[in-house]
Amino acid sequence: MSQANIPNITPLITLTQSQVANLLLASIVLEELGLSHIINAEAEKLQFVLGTLPGLTGPPATISDLLNVNSSVVNTLRETTKKGILLNNKLNSVLTASFIANLTGPTGATGATGLPGATGPSGGGTGTTGATGATGATGVGITGATGVGATGATGATGVTGAGGTGSTGTTGATGATGVTGITGITGVTGVTGITGVTGITGVTGATGVTGVTGVTGITGVTGVTGVTGVTGVTGATGATGAPGVTGATGTVSSVFGNFWLSSAIDLSPNTIVPLHVANADNSLGFLLAGGQVTVPASGIYLISYRVTTAQASEVSFIIRRNGANITGSAGTSSSADSAGDGNAFGMVTSFTRLAAGDILDIFRTGGIADQFLQSFADGTTTVTGFLTLVKIAE
Repeated sequence: MSQANIPNITPLITLTQSQVANLLLASIVLEELGLSHIINAEAEKLQFVLGTLPGLTGPPATISDLLNVNSSVVNTLRETTKKGILLNNKLNSVLTASFIANLTGPTGATGATGLPGATGPSGGGTGTTGATGATGATGVGITGATGVGATGATGATGVTGAGGTGSTGTTGATGATGVTGITGITGVTGVTGITGVTGITGVTGATGVTGVTGVTGITGVTGVTGVTGVTGVTGATGATGAPGVTGATGTVSSVFGNFWLSSAIDLSPNTIVPLHVANADNSLGFLLAGGQVTVPASGIYLISYRVTTAQASEVSFIIRRNGANITGSAGTSSSADSAGDGNAFGMVTSFTRLAAGDILDIFRTGGIADQFLQSFADGTTTVTGFLTLVKIAE
């Protein structure tokens, strides 16, 4: 069987092991950046459907719209999380590759000259000069992603002679601190927001004279310690990575109120449905008085109400705020059954921005007396009903 021919590539491309490692790490960073843009797009999708995206407005969102958008965001974040796991495995494979462990850092800089030793006591003659202290071995640094070589070892202090002073060994310069790794993306907050993918933590380098912190480089081997000389100059601190993208603000559901009419009453046209029972689990601050509800806090509310009637024909109702009708909140109970004995109901849901102190009520908007059963010929209709308020956004 013949063997495949490998084509010649001109010009010849030559890369060192260090360059290959840096290119692999850069590719991981770029893929993480792409994921951050995807997550930010999902956050803006949630802001748009809630009507909080600056510069853009749309029609009021329904519960169905919110559920569909939430499902789309969950599916997208599930896939980005899978991608993040693959990138984490890729990073670990690169940082634990054998060729990275064998990379050699540059020779550490020569330390400063040590301080003079103390002068020996006066004698009959001049003491002999002390032997020069041995120079400390140069530390061998292992280059990280953007590594800097290890600090050279401190030279030994010279031995003090009988009269003269021995020379002090030099201290190697401290290696510079590497670049801080990139901070992971903050997750999107939705209807109880989904936490964003956390940035990948680099592998901690082996302990030596401090290695370079980056997408974490491997710390250089500790040089041989001589007799302590003067401490070298501290290296410069690397640049801090850019902050991650802030997730979108999710919904707020900590303000809740539920009120109802517990028994059927006769209600004439242009009359408030006299709600008189408040749920014991309501949030603090709601006030129920005269069949009307006072709102404790400003924000966007999901308003739901239902009116059940014992009436043969259609009966219309609407939600009022401070005596004015709320657009889009009108509802009509359906006609009675074929026997003409009523027991029909109507239910309406609306998204409305309310202010603290706003007063809401369910209002019967009208009716014609001769449309009703004989027992309600005076124009009244027997009703029960409830009103629910849930704050979903600021």
